[in-house]
This record gives sequence, C-alpha cells and structure tokens, in this order.
Amino acid sequence: MDSFIFSLNATMPVFLVIVLGYILKQIGLFTDEFCRVGNKYAFLVALPVLLFRDIAQTNLYEDFELSFVLYCAGVTTLVFLGVWFLAAHILKDKSLVGAFAQASVRSSAAILGIAFVENMYGNAGLAPLMIVSAVPLFNIYSVIILTFSANGGQHGTEAIRKACINVLKNPIIIGIVLGFLASVAGLKQPVIMQKTIQSVAQTATPVALICIGAGFEGSKAIKKIKPTLTATFIKLVGIAAIAIPVAVMMGFRNQELVAILIMTASPSTVTCYIMAKNMDNDGVLSSSIIVLTTLLSSITLTGWIFVLRSLGLI
Repeated sequence: MDSFIFSLNATMPVFLVIVLGYILKQIGLFTDEFCRVGNKYAFLVALPVLLFRDIAQTNLYEDFELSFVLYCAGVTTLVFLGVWFLAAHILKDKSLVGAFAQASVRSSAAILGIAFVENMYGNAGLAPLMIVSAVPLFNIYSVIILTFSANGGQHGTEAIRKACINVLKNPIIIGIVLGFLASVAGLKQPVIMQKTIQSVAQTATPVALICIGAGFEGSKAIKKIKPTLTATFIKLVGIAAIAIPVAVMMGFRNQELVAILIMTASPSTVTCYIMAKNMDNDGVLSSSIIVLTTLLSSITLTGWIFVLRSLGLI
C-alpha cells in the first residue's frame, strides 16, 4: 500500500496539471499562440536548463559502477532500435513511427528516478548514474528517430546528414553535454547562477505539462487509440518484462534494480511531446501516450514493486 500511495503521489499531480491545461484551453484562457510559444520555450530554454542542472549536480566519481552504466546504456540502445524497427513494420501510417517509437521507450527517469529510490531506501543509490547513462541516449536516439520519421519518413544520405546536424544543434542535448562537462570538471556555480538556473529549471515540467493539456485534442486522440494502447503496454510492461529479469541475472539488486525499473517502466516523459511538436512529428499521439502512461503508471509501478519485493530482490 505504501508503494501505491507513493506512486500515486508521484504520478497523479503530473496528470492533474495536464488536465488543468486542457480545461484552461477549453474555457478560452489559453490560445493556440500561447501553446506554440510555450512549446518553444520548453524546448529551447526550460528543458535544456533542467537537464543541465540535474546532470551538473551529479557526482560521477561517487559510487561509479561500470557494469551498471554499460547495462543502462546497452538496454536503452537495444530497446530504441527494437521499438523503432517494430513501429516501422506494424504501423500503416508511417507519420506515426517517430512519435510512437520515442514515447514507447523514453521514460520520466530524471523526474521520478531519484525520488523513487530515495523514498524506498533513504538515499539515491545509483539512480543519478542511471540518469547520466540513459537520459543523454534517450535524447540522442529520439532526435535521430524523429528526424528520419518527420513528414512521413525520410531516407538516404540527406536524412543521415540532417539527423547528425539535429543531434548537434538540439538544445536539450546541448544542455546535457554542458551538464556532463560541468559535473566532470566539478564546476562550482556562484549562488546567483545556481538560483537563476533553479528558477528556470522549475518552470520546465509545469509549462510542458500545461502545453500538453492545452494542445490535447480528444477527438483526434480517440482515432489513434490502438497505437496509443500498444505504446502504453510497451512502455509500462513490455520493456521491463525483458530488462528486469536480465538485470536480476546480472546481479543487480535493491537501489540498482529500482533505478532500472524507473528507467524501463515509468511513464513517458513530457519531453516526448515537446520534441515531437518541434520536429514535425505527431504531437497528438505523443500527448495521448503521455496521458495514458501517466494515468496507469501508479498501478503498474506498484505492481512491479510488489513482484520484486515478493521475490526478495528489492
């Protein structure tokens, strides 16, 4: 019951802010122009600053475990490639491939990872290391997939060149790289800079969630319910059903296993919607998957924790 209450407390506020955005748009307080500007702000400023802050504050030299880093990076790579391949073959509408693939894999690791592990064990354990190992790859692979899938799919040398350029100039990836460099260098930020970065970073999630809700189109979402349900199953159950047993066989337990659970089975991150909208992919499908995974994750995460506890693994 404690796990369920914590899962509920972690995920329901996210869902309710999305609902608030939807209501405010319906009553006319928000306009389409507000949503467009809000999406741009989250993509170009707030989310890069948030990820810079989270990674810059991570001590990469403390509790470093190479096998854990390689596992997180390897699983992220294989899952992205696998789901992308699956989406390209099962979806008749190829314009949905990019949104489907990234939202089926990309977790709210940076938002929920440390909170979940600290709630259960009193310390973050290897959760920060999981974030550093997986989140940069989440973004790099998403940029590549969204580039190749934009406007129904792009191919050839030009698409490869464009993907490389998009990776290099993507503001979220730039924020991650700068945060990594700051962490490695042990950069100590002045108090004024810390507070400024903190203030901007704190706007990222609420602005993104409100824009998701304001931009949510129920009638269009219903038409895409089948890919939404499929992606939700993959995100909350399918990936973890493969990754968790492998992690157990490799000897990961307790904090490490919970961090891996969050990496593989937490709801789709709000960044999926922001990046899909800004890279000419399907925003409706992205928002639908985020809403449904967020709504159901308190149940599925609790179920995973119950199973792992029953087996004496966490």
